[in-house]
Amino acid sequence: MALLIGALALSGCQSLDVSSDADFKPSSNPMTVDTVMRSDSLANLARRQHPKIVQTYGGEYSDPKLERMLARVVGKLSQDPENPSQTYRITILDSPNINAFALPGGYLYVTRGILALANDSAEIAAVLAHEMAHVTANHGLERQRREAEATLASRVVDEVLSSDKRAQAAVWRGKLQLAQFSRNQELAADAIGIATIGRVGYDPYAAARFLQSMDAYQKFYSVKGENDASLDFLASHPNAPRRIELAQRHARQFGMPGTGERDRTPFLEGIDGLLYGDKPDQGYVRGRDFLHPTLGVAFSVPEGFVIDNSAGEVVAAGPGELAFRFDGATVPRSLSLTDYLQDGWLAGLDTGTVQATTINGHEAASARAYAGEWQFDVMVVRVGDQVYRLLTGAPRGSNQLEPVARAISNSFRVLNPAERAALKPLRIRVLTVRPGDTVATFANQMVGVDRKMDLFRLLNGLGPGANLSAGDRVKIVTDR
Repeated sequence: MALLIGALALSGCQSLDVSSDADFKPSSNPMTVDTVMRSDSLANLARRQHPKIVQTYGGEYSDPKLERMLARVVGKLSQDPENPSQTYRITILDSPNINAFALPGGYLYVTRGILALANDSAEIAAVLAHEMAHVTANHGLERQRREAEATLASRVVDEVLSSDKRAQAAVWRGKLQLAQFSRNQELAADAIGIATIGRVGYDPYAAARFLQSMDAYQKFYSVKGENDASLDFLASHPNAPRRIELAQRHARQFGMPGTGERDRTPFLEGIDGLLYGDKPDQGYVRGRDFLHPTLGVAFSVPEGFVIDNSAGEVVAAGPGELAFRFDGATVPRSLSLTDYLQDGWLAGLDTGTVQATTINGHEAASARAYAGEWQFDVMVVRVGDQVYRLLTGAPRGSNQLEPVARAISNSFRVLNPAERAALKPLRIRVLTVRPGDTVATFANQMVGVDRKMDLFRLLNGLGPGANLSAGDRVKIVTDR
C-alpha cells in the first residue's frame, strides 16, 4: 500500500539519529547539566539534538503552572542521595503521544499526552526516573553494539536481495527492534527508577500503577488505532502483567502500599487546562468527523472507520482492509484538475478513468489507480488556491471501494464562519466530585471523544468496578 502508508520510523524510547556527528562516543560516565560546559562530546551532542527533538514532537508546550509543577518533581528527583550531583532541565513536548525520554546532559522530555494520562506527581516521577535510568546505566552502549553487528546483514539484503520484499521487511523489523532497549534493559530501568523515587520519598508503587494505566491505554487505543506509533512510548515498553508484578515487588522493599507521597493535588492543579489531543493548527477529530478551523474544510468517514490525524496528512482505517488518506497540495489555477491527476504524482493511474466532476459545488476530478494487490479511488477538490486530495484504497476484488470513496468524498464541505468560530480545542479539566455524582455524571460531561465512560475511567485510573467518593478530584475532556 505504498500510496497510503508512509515510510517506517524508529519507535519507542527514542534513539536519535546521531550518525552525522563524527565525535559521538558512548560514555561510561553519564553527564549532567553541570558538565555540559566542560566540552564533553556526548553532553554537547545531546544539546545539539535538543532542537531536532523539539521539532519532531511539534514544538514546546508552554504553561507556567504546569512547568512549575514538573520543576518540583524533577527537583525532588535530583535530591536522590545516591546521585547527589545530578541536575536536569525538562522540556514539555507539544504532542498527544505517550512518551518520555532522557538524554545525557540532564535533558528530560515529557509529552503533554503522557501528562494527561498520569494521575499524580509520583507517577510522573516514576516515568522520568525510568528514563533517567537508561542514561545512568549506559544502555545506549549495548544498543549501539547491536546496531553495528546488524550492518552487514542489512547490506546483504539491500545489495543482493533487493527484490526480495520479505527479506527487506525482515531487515526493517530488525531495525525497529534495534531502536528499542532490550527487555532486560527495560526491567533494569524499572528497578533503578523505583529505587530512585522510593529514596526521595515518592510512592514507590506509582511505577506499577502507571504501568497498569499504560496497559489500559494501549488496549483502548489498539482498538481505535490512533496516534503516531513512531513517537509513542508504548511502542517499545511492554506492559505485560509480569513487568507490573516485578515493579510491585521492587516497591515492597520500601514498605506496603500507602508508603511515600503521591502529591496528587499539586499535579492535578498543574494539568488543569492541559491541551488534549489535536492542536488547532492540525484540525480536530470528532468521532468520525474531521474538521479544520484554519483551512475551513471538513469531511466524515463511514461507520467502523477510525481517523488518525498527524502532521501533514489525515489517515483512516476501516473494516475489510479499507484505508483512506487526506492531504492538500498547491496547484496553479492554470492547471486543470484532470491534467493535475495525470501530472505524474499518482503511481498506477488508469488514465481512462480520469473525469471532471464537482463536489458540493466545488471543482473536482476523480480517477482510479492500481498498485499490486490494491485498487485506489482518487478525488481532488479545489477550494480557493488549495487542492485537497482524498485517496481511498481497498484490496483488489473488494466491492466496497466505490461506496466508501463516494461516501467520504460527498461528505467533503467548506465550513461556514460560524462553524469555524465554534470549534475549540479539547482540554483536560479537573473537577471535584459532589454527593450523588457518579462515573456516568462526569463521562456525560465529556465532549469531542467517543467511548466516554471507558475513556473517563482510563484517564482517572479507575478499574471497571471502581466508584467515586464526594471530595475526589477527577479529570474530564471538554472544549470549555
